[in-house]
Amino acid sequence: MSSAAKHRDSITLGRLDDAIGFRLRRVQNQLSRDFQARSREWDLRAGMFSALEIILANPGISQTDLAREVGMDKSVIVSLIDELERRGWTVRERSATDRRRYCLSVTPEGQAALDALVGNMLHIEQIGLAVLTPEERRTLIEALDKIYRAYVRPLA
Repeated sequence: MSSAAKHRDSITLGRLDDAIGFRLRRVQNQLSRDFQARSREWDLRAGMFSALEIILANPGISQTDLAREVGMDKSVIVSLIDELERRGWTVRERSATDRRRYCLSVTPEGQAALDALVGNMLHIEQIGLAVLTPEERRTLIEALDKIYRAYVRPLA
């Protein structure tokens, strides 16, 4: 074993040892770096890809619901949607039943961009997911969703 490998193996996480936030952020940082590098020509802002995919999967979703699902502040999501509209990837229309609410949908141009970006995401994620069994993947996804729901929809 090289001295560099020995050194890496001897590093402890201290009080971060049981911190899920640290572990999640570490993986997320790597995924984000690799996705951004592979998607450089798209010049994406943080959150654009996930927002676009969630809008596509939920036509007519409100800005508030999108902000919650993406995990962004409502004020940040407005500027993100503005950028998606400038690119011609989404359309924002007032709700017919609630004039305070905007309904979002993806344009054909947005769908085309998203198809290319999803290919990049799947390539990047496959690197990490390849070390997990299908059961471990399902367990991980279920556990992460359960943790997220605890924060956005606290149990009574």
